[in-house]
Amino acid sequence: MERVKVVNLVQRFGLLMIIVIMVAGMSIVSPVFFTAGNIVNVIRQISINGILATGMTFVILTGGIDLSIGSLMAVTGVITGSLLVDGYPTFVAILAGVAASVAFGFFNGVLIAYCNLPPFIATLASTTIGRGFALVYSDGKPYTLTTPEFLAIGKGTSLGVPNPIWLLLVVVILASIILNISKFGRYVYAVGGNENATKLSGVKTRMVKMFAYVITGLLAGVAAVVLAARISSGQPTAGDGYELDAIAAVAIGGTSMSGGIGRLSGTVMGFVIIGLLSNSLTLLNVSSFYQQIVKGFIIIIAVLIDQRTKGKSN
Repeated sequence: MERVKVVNLVQRFGLLMIIVIMVAGMSIVSPVFFTAGNIVNVIRQISINGILATGMTFVILTGGIDLSIGSLMAVTGVITGSLLVDGYPTFVAILAGVAASVAFGFFNGVLIAYCNLPPFIATLASTTIGRGFALVYSDGKPYTLTTPEFLAIGKGTSLGVPNPIWLLLVVVILASIILNISKFGRYVYAVGGNENATKLSGVKTRMVKMFAYVITGLLAGVAAVVLAARISSGQPTAGDGYELDAIAAVAIGGTSMSGGIGRLSGTVMGFVIIGLLSNSLTLLNVSSFYQQIVKGFIIIIAVLIDQRTKGKSN
């Protein structure tokens, strides 16, 4: 009985405890960690991966995966960047860039839901197509961005809080409402839990899966806008490897990679942990090459712990 209580506590507060330990440990090890400049930097880093991971949660809950979001960020970045450089209004440039990412998400959804391609294969193909499109469209060259209202999206603040965090809050709140209150959210969980049974109950499972990828494409576009505004550039190489951090955040947050089980609150703590980890390793002068190795092992450990705790609780 006591063991069950411990397992329940770990399931409910384990990630929060990890965050507290990381913050406390880094505050002792590095005097720079708790400075205002570093905190703002961490927040800005977390916002981009947070938006991506929120979208990835929808896809993984259906039992799928999306490897294309990094390339979609490049597509959005070059389209938005080119239109801004050509003098188009900021809103029009952003809308066009995000729409392209949504179109790729729709393309992924159709391939997976209606053509029955495995998510890994379909989105891997889209990764290549998207990255190639970005390179062809931009001729392999970045677009330097100077439009003040656009740059404010990634660099500005409102009420003392960085604008990317406001965007992240809006995205997380809306996603929480969709997953926890709407019928679509219930269907997402149902499709991931048992697609055949859900289909027999009258749910249009193919449409649910397709829209999950559309949402992921939409949020990849939003994250791309934040990134481009932050670095003042629309680059055809942007977003390389970002999908891995998003998947890591969802996995660490306890969402089952086979679908049907997970909470967005877990994803939130997952991308906070990823952000803190990256910042901590940088402050400790750990090479970025080693950081990738550490992240990989953390994903393995997180999934193993998740499987064991769920197994024991059952």
